[in-house]
Amino acid sequence: MSFTTKLAAGAMLMALGATAASAQSLVYCSEGSPEGFDPALYTAGTTFDASSHPIYNRLAEFKVGTTEVVPGLAESWEVSEDGKKVTFKLRQGVKFHSNDQFTPTRDFNADDVIFSFDRQGNEENPYNKVSGGTWEYFGAMSMPDLVESIEKVDDYTVVFNLTRPEAPFIANMAMDFASIVSKEYADAMLEAGTPEMVNQAPIGTGPFKFQAYQKDAVIRYLRNDEYWGDPAKVESLIFAITPDASVRYQKVQAGECHVMAYPNPADVQAMKDAEDIVVMEQEGLNVGYLAYNTQVAPFDNAKVRKALNMAIDKQAIIDVVFQGSGEIAKNPLPPTMWSYNDAIEDDNYDPEAAKAMLEEEGVSDLSMKIWAMPVQRPYNPNARRMAELMQEDFSKVGVDVEIVSYEWGEYLERSKAKDRDGAVLLGWTGDNGDPDNFLAVLLGCDGVEKSNRAQWCNEEFDALIQKAKVLPTQEEREPLYKEAQEIFKDQAPWATIAHSVVYMTMRPEVENYVVHPLGGHIFNQVGLKQ
Repeated sequence: MSFTTKLAAGAMLMALGATAASAQSLVYCSEGSPEGFDPALYTAGTTFDASSHPIYNRLAEFKVGTTEVVPGLAESWEVSEDGKKVTFKLRQGVKFHSNDQFTPTRDFNADDVIFSFDRQGNEENPYNKVSGGTWEYFGAMSMPDLVESIEKVDDYTVVFNLTRPEAPFIANMAMDFASIVSKEYADAMLEAGTPEMVNQAPIGTGPFKFQAYQKDAVIRYLRNDEYWGDPAKVESLIFAITPDASVRYQKVQAGECHVMAYPNPADVQAMKDAEDIVVMEQEGLNVGYLAYNTQVAPFDNAKVRKALNMAIDKQAIIDVVFQGSGEIAKNPLPPTMWSYNDAIEDDNYDPEAAKAMLEEEGVSDLSMKIWAMPVQRPYNPNARRMAELMQEDFSKVGVDVEIVSYEWGEYLERSKAKDRDGAVLLGWTGDNGDPDNFLAVLLGCDGVEKSNRAQWCNEEFDALIQKAKVLPTQEEREPLYKEAQEIFKDQAPWATIAHSVVYMTMRPEVENYVVHPLGGHIFNQVGLKQ
């Protein structure tokens, strides 16, 4: 870093501190940088916090603090008797933001809805390949096979024609990937030869307008005074990007930030004991895991994967890494989610049995990589330390481990590769409160080379989760999901590690912050005491 850059960063932090003292600005110490600002392109919660929550809306929304689906840009919806036609009545009078490159000439309408989804599924759409065009959620959720067509009845009526019933469809429309972008803005940027600006200088209908981003340092937003819903409580929102949890806490103590995410577990009790600090906590709808690449030998052998799972001392990880803020995971679903199969028995920690099983499978002198995330996540507060513990565990069964990492965006992109070398530490926080969001998105065949980092396609498992999608009631779907979890446990594409408690730390002047069960950090309802 150059001397001038250091001075600029220092001046910026001083400005943040001054801003934090104002009741008109809210400063959030975030844990990492967004990959971009078009949420349909990504899956990381860090990116959604910076994009879909402040800037955009969806046809349906989750009521903050719950998994209840409420109207958003659609005032209402109707599902046909056969479940294959979903009609959305759109809200009128909704304004898009503007910026230096674009001023909208019309309100939000059906064209924006159709464009937002067509670009993800239609290879002929000029935006299909823009900014990488991965559309990871859209593919992993089988949307290309599900959505037969989207029909514009009039400017404020849109019909989704589906190839089959889809039980979680409305909840899926409230997810971040389904954020609605402006077709008029996209057309203008395409004509200008800068289509990537849709991702870099976002335009939405949400409670805050994007103002500026200094990479890896700060994001600034202004309140959208033309917002169709309840206006934001503060005039401006600032994300102070601060990867180190200890530094985030120092900033909160100093008044440079009002709210921080993901404190070090070892610091939580001291935070709770501090008079001028508020700590909120909630059991997370999450799972942390180690995903083997089941397409690469010897990890294509389920017995090898089971042996490695038996070599991991998960209780030690809970004690050392989570320090009381997590519990051992045995299933890919969190225990608070309906259809969780509690009858399943976890793999015992048994290094001797693991070593014998590897020998039986002809595996000796195995060398492998474990990928460790560079950022804290709700499901993993310290991936590097977790990887070190696994490295030690695997050495006891004759497996040599190299720990690797990359910048967060690169980590997520590289880890999707079908020929990826090594097992990757990742995790998931539920997007919509439905088991499909874990089992299909993370482990279904459509997620291979996308959100299915194990590259695991098991036909029996996939048939169960696909069948469960089309059934209308939880009672009918639940047995299929429980059976799918049994197959998962037998085939072991992951080592399931932990479900964690989520903590949020803030200053006492913060009002109305709600810990969201779906993991997002949402600030439009948050105010500051005068």
